[in-house]
Amino acid sequence: MSCLIFARLVNASDEQPASWQRHTIDATSTGADGARMADVNRDGFPDLVTPWEEGGVIRVCLHPGKQRVHSPWPAVTVGTVASPEDAVFVDLDHDGWIDVVSSSEGSLKTMHVHWAPNNSAEYLQATAWKTEAIPATRGLQAWMFAMPMNVDDKHGIDLIVSSKAAEAGVGWLQAPTDPRDLHAWRYRRLTDGGWIMSLIKADLNHDGLDDVLFTDRRGANRGVKWLQHPGVKEVIAPDSGKWTVHQLGGADHEVMFMDYADFNSDGVKDITVATQQKEILLFQSPAAKVTTIPAPYDLLKGKSVRVGDIDLDGVVDFVHSTEPNAGPRKPGVTWLRRKSKGDLTPQVFPISDLRGTKFDLLQLFDIDLDGDLDVITCEERDNLGLIWYENPTIKKR
Repeated sequence: MSCLIFARLVNASDEQPASWQRHTIDATSTGADGARMADVNRDGFPDLVTPWEEGGVIRVCLHPGKQRVHSPWPAVTVGTVASPEDAVFVDLDHDGWIDVVSSSEGSLKTMHVHWAPNNSAEYLQATAWKTEAIPATRGLQAWMFAMPMNVDDKHGIDLIVSSKAAEAGVGWLQAPTDPRDLHAWRYRRLTDGGWIMSLIKADLNHDGLDDVLFTDRRGANRGVKWLQHPGVKEVIAPDSGKWTVHQLGGADHEVMFMDYADFNSDGVKDITVATQQKEILLFQSPAAKVTTIPAPYDLLKGKSVRVGDIDLDGVVDFVHSTEPNAGPRKPGVTWLRRKSKGDLTPQVFPISDLRGTKFDLLQLFDIDLDGDLDVITCEERDNLGLIWYENPTIKKR
């Protein structure tokens, strides 16, 4: 049984860092719902893909280079689908050009592949992209998230997929010999669920095989869990190889997006989870005790958390996003600064201002290439869109 240790959260006082400036990457549609990263054009800069839930479009934004990064980025609508919840970069057909896979809930309940043009000059031309539904997913579940992963070591990249509500669970889409033949993709269910949020690829039992770490926010069996890969020979058995489900904790919380990174500097990756109970869960290695720290400003609806050394002091910090409570507004994106490697009473500093009421998945990356980590996220209620906050650390020095 997990041991809960409650830690105090220290609010910022006189030691107030410089403010973070918000920059818009894309605000051309409505309901930006998370961003995923990859260097799709091999220029050394991170590019982004975002599903716009209310707008019904999937948009790819290409990093414009250091000199123009503070302005809106060059972008293209790669497909139009109803109620998209997620979009991820993946070269699904192994042709060297990065495609996009999107997941839709709502009435559509279908996943789509947005095939990229095989010409770099056409990558930003919407008409050069081709959108096709994956038949095995059509109307099956309210799809929430997809993660590229070679599951069976047969035909390249497969897809770990997840959903919410009726028939929710985690499964995988098995790639056929010809990935372009979407009718040949096969769906294999792995476990039931209530509302799956994060999917993370991780070899949790150190057997050389990628397992699936995930959070399930709803239902009788909610919590932080992982699916153990049964082995390449067993994985294509009729019962999907009986992937064992391991419960790590968090069953008494509505667990949201998590990060899998070493926050206590012991060389072993840990788990950090945002929740909707005014707390952040910290698993110091997957098998260790669970520690809780209060969410910033006592805000109820935590959404995402990331781990990174924000102020370059050698100590790993946390960045947290949330949907602020009703009433007086509080910052929805915050920095939880730790003073030492064992410090679990971080100081809270705002990253966002009081604009924005529903922030989403966080990414940390040095977007402006100045040496410190910036924060990428989406906001879908005030329609700030796809944005990034510029870390002031380097500028202060």
